[in-house]
Amino acid sequence: MPGEHDAIENLLAESRTFPPPPEFTAEANVSDPSVYDEAAEDLERFWEREASQFHWYREWDSVLHWEPPVAQWFLNGTTNITHNCLDRHVESGGGEKVAFHWEGEPGDTRTITYSALLRDVCKAANVLKRLGIETGDRVAIYMPMIPEIIVAMLACARIGAPHTVVFGGFSADALVDRIHDCGAKLIITADGGWRRGQVTDLKGAADQAFDDAPTVDMKLVVKRTGHDIAWDDDQDIWWHEAMDAADEQCDPVEVDSEHMLYLLYTSGTTGKPKGIKHTTGGYMVGTASTHRWVFDIKPEDVYWCAADVGWVTGHSYIVYGPLLNHTTSVMYEGTPDFPDKDRWWDIIERYGVSILYCAPTAIRMFMKWGDEYPGSRDLSSLRLLGTVGEPINPEAWMWYRQVIGGDRCPIVDTWWQTETGTIMISPLPGLTTTKPGSATFPLPGVDADVVDDTGESVPLGHGGYLVLRKPWPAMLRGIYGDDERYYETYWSRFPGCYFAGDGAKRDEEGYLWLLGRVDDVMNVSGHRISTTEVESALVEHDAVAEAAVVGRLDAVTGQAVAAFVVLRSGVDGTDAMLDELRSHVAERIGPFAKPKSIVFTPDLPKTRSGKIMRRLLRDISEDRQLGDVTTLANADIVAEISDKATTSPGED
Repeated sequence: MPGEHDAIENLLAESRTFPPPPEFTAEANVSDPSVYDEAAEDLERFWEREASQFHWYREWDSVLHWEPPVAQWFLNGTTNITHNCLDRHVESGGGEKVAFHWEGEPGDTRTITYSALLRDVCKAANVLKRLGIETGDRVAIYMPMIPEIIVAMLACARIGAPHTVVFGGFSADALVDRIHDCGAKLIITADGGWRRGQVTDLKGAADQAFDDAPTVDMKLVVKRTGHDIAWDDDQDIWWHEAMDAADEQCDPVEVDSEHMLYLLYTSGTTGKPKGIKHTTGGYMVGTASTHRWVFDIKPEDVYWCAADVGWVTGHSYIVYGPLLNHTTSVMYEGTPDFPDKDRWWDIIERYGVSILYCAPTAIRMFMKWGDEYPGSRDLSSLRLLGTVGEPINPEAWMWYRQVIGGDRCPIVDTWWQTETGTIMISPLPGLTTTKPGSATFPLPGVDADVVDDTGESVPLGHGGYLVLRKPWPAMLRGIYGDDERYYETYWSRFPGCYFAGDGAKRDEEGYLWLLGRVDDVMNVSGHRISTTEVESALVEHDAVAEAAVVGRLDAVTGQAVAAFVVLRSGVDGTDAMLDELRSHVAERIGPFAKPKSIVFTPDLPKTRSGKIMRRLLRDISEDRQLGDVTTLANADIVAEISDKATTSPGED
């Protein structure tokens, strides 16, 4: 049982296990457990072997130079990631293989081969050079989920110009902040995109950003929606016109392994976004290896990562990882419920998707909508399922396996971050016996640990802080322009260790369970409770589709548990249901974890990447002025929840 010293208490247990199907193991890319020992015994040799599969103009002098917290991988080696994503496949006869089946929300489609993608990337790279972009210059990309966003990223990488992709749901102010921080010289954008049948006006936001971004010289604009937009010939260039005039040949620029590939901004506690810096060689090796291991990628697979390219999941597992592995991918522009709630399952049926990688929030949303939508489509092509973004509660995991995976598909529940660049903790589907809700074990070559407040490893069955003790190839190389902040944010809490900012527990068999951000740990009457565990207990109830839990100030207990619950279709939020849910949590965890308040709501405030904005729920619970809601996918729900919470039911 957890002790009083635990940084985070271990409250819920899970006994269900699912070994990999024997027929899956027989064909799996990784099925020998000795791979873990090989990596542990000689980390550098292990990663050198992985790196040797790629094209290098010059081989490295040493695999790793490590002076904490600064790592350099494949020192003095030179390469170009686009050559490895595209040219080497085309040169070996794989040019006619489909790289992307793309589908727009209105139903328009494109099929893009590796040869066609290489041609477009070369042309776009020549466009960039004609606009004065040189190796080392930063380029801001602000686009919808259309193939041109991938072409733009690869074109930047081909000439050694680091890109910073700004998610298309961000405001003009957010775009300006990122441009200012990195000094971008060019914005690549689109007139707009489609979302639930409506046009999102990206060009208007890019125009606003341009007016406040003195480093930017021009805007390169893709015509996607064709709606009326403001146009200025002195600052705007149509993508299609520039591409028509561009040459189809562009040699990749040879860059150092540690040359910056991209910046991706993540929010910080100070309010100033952090520009996470990723470099070329190590990131290339890490993304390709983890994509091949975790998703068991085969030449015939049709793989769909249903994230947005604007997030790190899209960078690593829509763009770079799949292309490095010569994978056929699906890419979709719009929302899961347009024109109806079976859109994803229709896409899987029509393209024969074999691997699906999506967020737990999407899974819980599908649960709320009901089994009839996936049940109306043929999902027999699926052979592997994955989750990413935040911890998945066991009941959502089981629904995913049974309803979407037909009770036959292994699930890889992955933990990683913008900062890590690649998946760090995950089952290997041909090797690992899984437990619903557990990310299981660190991948080969990853040294993860759970520690207490003093940095000591916690015993099995206890919870604490998740740290990484050794460097890994795709790790962040710093915060752009702020080395001190890099050290203070990630390396100062536990000297010599990368502190992820997440809580975790290890069960008696050593399985890792992610407990969410340590900021989301509640201190209730002296108990250190993870919001994730209370949420999981709530969703275990048959009436609940989704739940979010926050701690709010309480004069008696320090903090009290405040729950926001989305009920399944057809279930009413009665007082009796409220009492039943509170009793259920008390039974599963203990009376101390029983929600002091429960608000029934049709939805939870989420970003367009699918993450629940618990910060806003804390504001609502403590009757504070609400923070920024501009990045929400469903901003209207905030006012509705605020109204419901004014006389919150379930108060003791």
